[in-house]
Amino acid sequence: MIPTFFIKQPFKILLPAALLIFGACKNGDLEHDAAGTFEATDAIVSAEVSGKILDFAVSEGDTVAKDKIVAHIDPTGFQLQKEQVAASMSALREKTADPAPQISILNQQIIAQKKQIAVQQEQLTVLQREQLRFQNLVKADAANTKQLDDINGQIAVIQKQIAAADSQIKVLEQQIAAQKQTAAIQNRGILSENEPLEKRLAQLDDQLQRAQVKNPIPGTVLVKYAEAGEVAGAGKPLYKIADLREIILRAYLTGSQLPAVKLGQKVRVFADDGSGGFKEYTGTISWIADKAEFTPKTIMTKDERANLVYAVKIKVPNDGSLKIGMYGEVGLGSEE
Repeated sequence: MIPTFFIKQPFKILLPAALLIFGACKNGDLEHDAAGTFEATDAIVSAEVSGKILDFAVSEGDTVAKDKIVAHIDPTGFQLQKEQVAASMSALREKTADPAPQISILNQQIIAQKKQIAVQQEQLTVLQREQLRFQNLVKADAANTKQLDDINGQIAVIQKQIAAADSQIKVLEQQIAAQKQTAAIQNRGILSENEPLEKRLAQLDDQLQRAQVKNPIPGTVLVKYAEAGEVAGAGKPLYKIADLREIILRAYLTGSQLPAVKLGQKVRVFADDGSGGFKEYTGTISWIADKAEFTPKTIMTKDERANLVYAVKIKVPNDGSLKIGMYGEVGLGSEE
C-alpha cells in the first residue's frame, strides 16, 4: 500500500505549475505561427548624367513626393553642345540653293510674252476684219488685189509672231521646271546632313532633362550618398528611398503550415509596442516562396524540429510605428 504522503504531495507540486502555464498563455505569451523581420521595397536613385551637383534638396528622413525635382546636375556642357548643333543646322540652311529669284525673273518674262500675245491678238482681229472687207471689195471690183495681198501678209506675220511667243513661253516654263529640279537635287544632298544633327539635338535635349534628378517613387529618404558640390558620374548613387506607408514582413513557415496559407489571405501581425507587449496589425500575404530553404539562424519557427521553411511576404499598413529591421510575428488563426 502506498503511503498517503506520496499520493497527495505530487498534486500540491503540479497544480501551481499548471496554473502558471495557463496564466502565461492568457497574458499574451502565446507562441505565434511564424516570425520574421520587417523590410521595405526601396529604390536607389542614381545620377543619369555626369557633372557637378549644383543643389541637392533632400535629407535623410525627408518624405518626398513622386516626380519632385530633388537635385540639379550642371548642364553647361550639354547646353553648349546644343548651341553648337543648332549653329551647324543654321549653316546648312544657308548652303541650300533658293531658285525663287531666278524663277521670278522667268515668270516676269512669261507675263511679258503673254501681254505681247494679247496685243498681237487684237491686231490680228483688226486685220482679219480688214481682210474680210477687202475681199468683198475685190469681188465687187471696188478695190485692187494688192491691198488685199498686203493685209494677208500682215496677218501671216502676226500669226508667226504669236506662234513664236507661245513657243518662248513654253521654253521659259521648261527653264522654271529645270531650276526647281536642280535646286531640289542640290538641296537634297545638303539637307541629308540635317537629320543626324536633329537626332543629336534631341539627344542633348534628353540629357538636359536628365540633368534634373526626379524622385521616382513617393517615400522616405533612408540614406543619402552625395552632397551638393560633389562631382557625380553617370550611375553614381545619390540616395535611397522607400515607401514606408506599407511595410513588408518577411516571415518563414514550415511545410506543415504551408497548406493553411494562400495569396491574398488576411493574417494577424504582431510587433513590439515598446512596453513589453504586442501591437496587432492586419496584413495581407502578397508572396509565397515556391522553393524551401534552410531555416535562418535568427528565425524561430513554430516547429523547431523543421530544417526547411518557406518564406512569405506580408504587406502591412504602417501607422508609423513599424520600422525596417524590427522583429514581427504572425498569427495564422482567427482572433480569439
